[in-house]
Amino acid sequence: MASRAKTQYICSECGGAQMKWMGRCPECGDWNTLEERRVQEGGPGLRHSGVASLEAPTPLSLPEIPDEPSRRVVLADPELNRVLGGGIVPGAGILVGGDPGIGKSTLLIQTAAEVASRVGRVLYVSAEESAFQIGQRATRLGLKEERLLVLADTILEQILEQVERIRPSLVIVDSIQAIHSSAGGGAAGTVSQVRDCAALLLRQARQLNIPLFLVGHVTKEGSIAGPRVLEHMVDAVLQLEGERFHAYRLLRSVKNRFGSTNEVGVFEMTERGMAPVVNPSELFLAERLPNAAGSAIAVPLEGSRPLLVEVQALASATPFSQPRRTGNGVDFNRLLLVTAVLSKRLNLSLGAQDIFVNVIGGMRVGEPAVDLAIAAAIASSYRNVPIAAEVVLLGEVSLSGELRSVSQLSQRLREAAKLGFKRAVVPRHALRRERERAAGGEESADGRNGVPELPDEIEAVGARTLVEALDAALVT
Repeated sequence: MASRAKTQYICSECGGAQMKWMGRCPECGDWNTLEERRVQEGGPGLRHSGVASLEAPTPLSLPEIPDEPSRRVVLADPELNRVLGGGIVPGAGILVGGDPGIGKSTLLIQTAAEVASRVGRVLYVSAEESAFQIGQRATRLGLKEERLLVLADTILEQILEQVERIRPSLVIVDSIQAIHSSAGGGAAGTVSQVRDCAALLLRQARQLNIPLFLVGHVTKEGSIAGPRVLEHMVDAVLQLEGERFHAYRLLRSVKNRFGSTNEVGVFEMTERGMAPVVNPSELFLAERLPNAAGSAIAVPLEGSRPLLVEVQALASATPFSQPRRTGNGVDFNRLLLVTAVLSKRLNLSLGAQDIFVNVIGGMRVGEPAVDLAIAAAIASSYRNVPIAAEVVLLGEVSLSGELRSVSQLSQRLREAAKLGFKRAVVPRHALRRERERAAGGEESADGRNGVPELPDEIEAVGARTLVEALDAALVT
């Protein structure tokens, strides 16, 4: 019997289906998100398509579960390895997001070529570009790997069939929003299509033990487009950030079931593709002008890695009644907090000043340990007095003007000492605690035991308040 078409109203945010139109979706609560769809009643449905040949999984008792996961595919790219937690886990689903033109496809095709040369065949599914365009990009990047197979297709069932036939070592789908199933209702990119297509691709990847990379579009706010459940379905979510007209890109690990979150990898976009930056701290400080007013060096911790970044500030008198507060790369609320503390505790007349704060290199730092560097940069620009060139600043600024402790102090100072910095202004309590731990032979946060924590190459100056810290940092 032929199936009949019926009308449903699908929510564009959560994918919930309703029999009649409503102003507000009863499942997610959003307004004006229900869209009319014509679906086939009694049709096959997505759940029956493409993966019928796979065996159904069977329950396992705890003793039957292997003690160790499948062996990772360790890449030659150290930055991508760091963000992934040590390499690609077989059977894992990884979602990669980023602005258009930021370099997602370039990074993934380089990764695909490396896996193809070292492990086995790789299937690169291009749903937005033709095979000719992918070939042109590969030629430009100098990639000629024969085991890298390109499939230009947008139909889910055909993609699943090719994966089942080829059994590749890696599958890359670029992008998931462009894939659609002929068995489902709605156009490609709708909530139901994205959710169901991703679910079937992930199910096949896990049953065949094949790692799967999904490229996702982003909204104008920078979040992954489509249903929020997509980020819950995958094992890792990577976000590629940066300015299209700048050479440097940051790859952040937003979610990772097989490694540490909040890791960051630094890449440089070159004519030969995305090149990893081994020492990003040195890169961010390469063009720094020493003894410039309004410039301070902070040491934020990105995952397990300390990075040295330059924080610049400009305080300029404004003729308007409402001064501007602009922060690029820093949390805006932290900027307002630090500005208020400077006005109240140091009696700086910032109410008539436009304040601009920028983190050089496109980095985004939200750690409270950068508060002291932001405050010192603003005070330096306002007083037109430079900060000593060999000084780094670490500490969280409280509302009372006190400096609060930061984690991994010794690890941050070792990174600063490697780049030639001679002094560090840090919270006094954190400095005393590190010295007591080293004297008592306690185990440190990084696993050392009985080894002096603080490096001898850098002088750590303890400060209790913001006033003491600025006196120690500013050139007099």
